[in-house]
Amino acid sequence: MAIRYNAEHRVFHLQGPNISYVIQLNNYGVPMHAYWGRKVSDAPWEGMFDFQERASFSPNPYPDDRSVSFDTLPQEYPAYGASDFRHPAYQVQLEDGTTITELAYVEHRIIAGKPKLQGLPSTYTERDEEAQTLELELQDVKTGLHVVLSYTVFEEHDAIVRSAKLVNKGGTTLRLLRALSGSVDFRHDKFHLLQLSGAWSRERDIYRRQVVPGMQSVESRRGSSSHQQNPFIALLSPNADEDQGEAYGFSLVYSGSFVAQAEVDQFRTTRVSMGINPFDFQWRLEPGEQFQTPELVMAYSFEGIGGMSRIYHRLYRSRLCRGSHRDRTRPVLVNNWEATYFQFDADKIEQIAKAGQQLGIELFVLDDGWFGHRDSDNSSLGDWKVDYRKLPGGLADLAERVNRLEMQFGLWFEPEMVSPDSDLYRAHPDWCLHVPGSRRTEARQQLILDLSRDDVCDYLIESVGSVLRSAPIAYVKWDMNRNMTEIGSALLAPERQRETAHRYMLGLYKVLEAITSEFPDILFESCSGGGGRFDPGMLYYMPQTWTSDNTDAVSRLRIQYGTSLVYPISTMGAHVSAVPNHQVHRMTSLKTRGDVAMSGNFGYELDLAQMTDDEKDLVKVQVQQYKEIRHLVQFGDFYRLRSPFEGNDTAWMMVAAGGSEAFAAYIRVLAESAAPLDWLKFKGLDPSAKYRLVDNGAVYGGDQLMNAGLPIPRLHGDYQSHVWRFVRE
Repeated sequence: MAIRYNAEHRVFHLQGPNISYVIQLNNYGVPMHAYWGRKVSDAPWEGMFDFQERASFSPNPYPDDRSVSFDTLPQEYPAYGASDFRHPAYQVQLEDGTTITELAYVEHRIIAGKPKLQGLPSTYTERDEEAQTLELELQDVKTGLHVVLSYTVFEEHDAIVRSAKLVNKGGTTLRLLRALSGSVDFRHDKFHLLQLSGAWSRERDIYRRQVVPGMQSVESRRGSSSHQQNPFIALLSPNADEDQGEAYGFSLVYSGSFVAQAEVDQFRTTRVSMGINPFDFQWRLEPGEQFQTPELVMAYSFEGIGGMSRIYHRLYRSRLCRGSHRDRTRPVLVNNWEATYFQFDADKIEQIAKAGQQLGIELFVLDDGWFGHRDSDNSSLGDWKVDYRKLPGGLADLAERVNRLEMQFGLWFEPEMVSPDSDLYRAHPDWCLHVPGSRRTEARQQLILDLSRDDVCDYLIESVGSVLRSAPIAYVKWDMNRNMTEIGSALLAPERQRETAHRYMLGLYKVLEAITSEFPDILFESCSGGGGRFDPGMLYYMPQTWTSDNTDAVSRLRIQYGTSLVYPISTMGAHVSAVPNHQVHRMTSLKTRGDVAMSGNFGYELDLAQMTDDEKDLVKVQVQQYKEIRHLVQFGDFYRLRSPFEGNDTAWMMVAAGGSEAFAAYIRVLAESAAPLDWLKFKGLDPSAKYRLVDNGAVYGGDQLMNAGLPIPRLHGDYQSHVWRFVRE
């Protein structure tokens, strides 16, 4: 790991374990992007750039040098309007209404470690020796705008982490119209674009297509990262698959509206940029004020999509997720939602918990309906006080009942919402996001609290904190069940209304920082109608996310597989629910549901007390099996073996560091008449080691398991599964 500056050639060379990222300042102080990819010897080298005049329609900003045009120059943080016609990384409007700025080098700093981002989640270091950070400061002489580009390279991770800070050092007000987190110019267009897109209960399907001239983009305008698009894209070499080829990943550490763009220009070069969505965004920057963009994590692998995924997994698991639960195995839980919905009392809850305790389950989670007068989803959000009709002894009594069973007690919240039918809304109708004179659009019969306001944030910190202090609560599921409409704030001035959505995110992060800091021993899980806010920003505060409201085992194959492209398995909530499944009404066996859910943070969402004796016996086996492998599932290296997007079956595996043991799962969707015999090849093992198959004691060579594989057992019927567990001899 190193960041080196060659003063003679004005070249910055950032080196990770296996990667290089190179920036060069041109004669006019413009930072040019020279290289990002597999590690190379120390820069500079001859021919880093090839300066040629390309066309009269690509203007020359410097009359004495017609070989330079911003329209062809690979840049690090490009502007629009001063001869570059491609999409810009930032745009600033001056008081006279114009938008022309030109940034040039002022100074740079190379810092040990990684500074925190003010008010925003980010990756981090625990020791300064783990990383180095380059701060490249640029200025626009005309306006006094300064931009500090930050680049961090890690000792153990092949990632470049970028952000930008825009500072108004001039004497007039500036308006930011666009402030993206990073931009990279590639020399060619021989790429495929990969994205994760979907819908509620069908999150993160994988889409891959060749880039073409013009703009291709994914974005959210919903005020959250969304079910529909995930804040991640990758550029892939055309030959890239799971194990080979180049993969360039772009992942935004942000939970609000975003944009990710890949533009192929007339000369068949590709510009990728990502950050806060400029749609409906504006930020007033007074003299002396600054604006910090979210962080962009860029991962490069020459070992295909799987290699890229493992870079993200290792970094996010160890240096994005925080807190006491980061390195702990997660408990097996049971959630009462699909067993009771809103209709429960303390005795019913205790009955479900007791059934769970007899099966080896470690955590009981009380879901929606415990507060206010919440008998359906049309009231009481915002009134975070116990409903004593259902729980006469309050949460403390219920938690004590659960704890007596030697189980932990957890609780569901939806703190960012407010019901029109609530004491909070009646007392503070201006506390929700709204625009005066416009109707307040409801979704799920609820509105969104205005977290751009300090008084609302303070209310949430205190009201949620009061509940968490009232009982021994070990787990919190933090839900958020609608997207933003009528995005306005009663406290912001007219010229700042388009700041509301981002100020909301800053307020949310402030609330999460306060609550998770006060209650460091609580395991927090985020949720947004399932996977509608599965993003790195939320993982900074909560080390796991409810992957999807769709718990059908077959649907989960695609959902969990797509999610794994970026996010560690330790961050995925994956539970067994009742059949027919409540989302797609499919019937799958309890064994298959268990085998799929074990590839995540395992639990159950059904009425255990209603199970047959045979089903309870199988649940006991599943719970015990998961306890034996959860260290692999949550902290091992993840390998995808077969894709549910390409065929009738799916397979994946988790391997301990060093290859000492492994767990693999295979799921076939539909039975086939006269099907061929099939073998499954494994990955990530030590080829020189011997491995014992735990089920029957058979011993195989690691090279045999990876190169020849094992026969897949004959499975009868639809929706069948098989798992293997290997231990090195």
